[in-house]
Amino acid sequence: MCRILSALIMAGLPWAGSSAAQEDRPLPEFRLPPGFRAEVLVDDLPFPRSMAWGEQGTLFVGTLRAGKVLAIRNPMSGHPRVLVIAHKRKMPNGVAFRDGALYVAEVRQIVRYPDIEAQLEAPGEPELVTDALPYRSFQHAWKYLDFGPDGRLYVPIGMPCNVCNEPGFGRILSMKPDGTDIRTVATGVRNSVGFAWHPKTGELWFTDNGRDLLGDEIPADELNRVGKGITDFGFPYCHAGDIADPEFGDLGRCQDARAPVQKLDPHAAALGMLFYTGDMFPAGYRSQIFIAEHGSWNRTPEAGKTGYRVSLVRLDGNRAVSYEPFLEGFVDGDEILGRPVDLLLAPDGSLLVSDDRGGRIYRISYHEPVN
Repeated sequence: MCRILSALIMAGLPWAGSSAAQEDRPLPEFRLPPGFRAEVLVDDLPFPRSMAWGEQGTLFVGTLRAGKVLAIRNPMSGHPRVLVIAHKRKMPNGVAFRDGALYVAEVRQIVRYPDIEAQLEAPGEPELVTDALPYRSFQHAWKYLDFGPDGRLYVPIGMPCNVCNEPGFGRILSMKPDGTDIRTVATGVRNSVGFAWHPKTGELWFTDNGRDLLGDEIPADELNRVGKGITDFGFPYCHAGDIADPEFGDLGRCQDARAPVQKLDPHAAALGMLFYTGDMFPAGYRSQIFIAEHGSWNRTPEAGKTGYRVSLVRLDGNRAVSYEPFLEGFVDGDEILGRPVDLLLAPDGSLLVSDDRGGRIYRISYHEPVN
C-alpha cells in the first residue's frame, strides 16, 4: 500500500494536529476486491469527519471533537496543504458546498462562509444561515448536511437519547439555502448520518443507526429510501421494520412504517453513504451504494465487533440484492486501527474515506488486474 506523506501545513489559523493516539496508530492492512488499492491521501488530521469538494478543487473537512474546519489544497497531488479555516466551533461536523460558499453544520446552527476559496488564508467570520436546529443534549447532536438535486439544504436531526419520543427530533429536514422554508422530509428516524440521492430516480436514501440495549444481534442498522407515500420509518415504536420496541411499540406500528430497503449489521454504526457515479471503478459498481460503517461499541466480546469497514449494497432498481464487505482491515485482533466516517467521490472517480480514529483520509482506486 502506498502511503502519501503527511500534509506539511499551513497558513491561516493555528494548527493543533491530531492527538498522540492518532499519530501513533499503525496503518491498517486493507482487504479489497481484486484490482482495488487503498492509500493514505492525507494524514495527521484532527478527527476528520464529513467531506465536501469546493469548485476549485479544495477538499473541505469537518471535525467533531477538534472544533475545527479544515481546507485541504491540492489534495490529490501527493503534496496536500492543510489549513484551518475555522476553530473553536461547536462540533462542526457537517460540511457542504454550493455557489462558492461553504456551509458548516454545528449542533445548534448552520453557518456559511461565502467565496471561501478566495480567502482560505484569512477567512472572515461566517454568516448565520439558521440557528433553529433542534438541540437537547450531545447525544446524536452533531449534524450532517448536503444539498439535494432540488437545490435545498438537507440536515438530519437525531433523537437526543437511546430511545425516546421527543417532539421536533428524529427526522430529516430540508430548507432553502438561506435557512428559510424549513420542511420535514422524513420522520421516525433515530440517528441518520449518511444520505444521498439516487442518480436515476432522484429519491433520497439514508442510513439510520438502530437503538442500543436490546442485545448483540438486534436491531439491525438500516438503509432506507424516501419514496412516494409513507415517509415515517418507525422509530421509536418499531425497529428495522419488524421489531416492536419493548417500551414504545407494537407490531401494528411496524405495519404503518416504511420498512428498510436493506437491514445492515446490528450496531455497525452505519454513517456516510454514496451512490457510485464515477468512471474509474468497473461498470458493475455504477449506481451501487457504498456505506461507511463506523463500528460497534457495546457488543459483548463473545459476539464480536461489527462494522469497522466500508460495505457495498448492490441494487436492482429500488431493491437491494446483496450486502457485502468492500473495504476491511480497520480491526486487527482486539486493536481498532480506524473508524470510517464519510465517503466522497473524487474527480478522477476514486473513492475517499475519512477515518476519525486514525486521523486520515484514504483514497480507494481501481487498476485492471494483470493476468
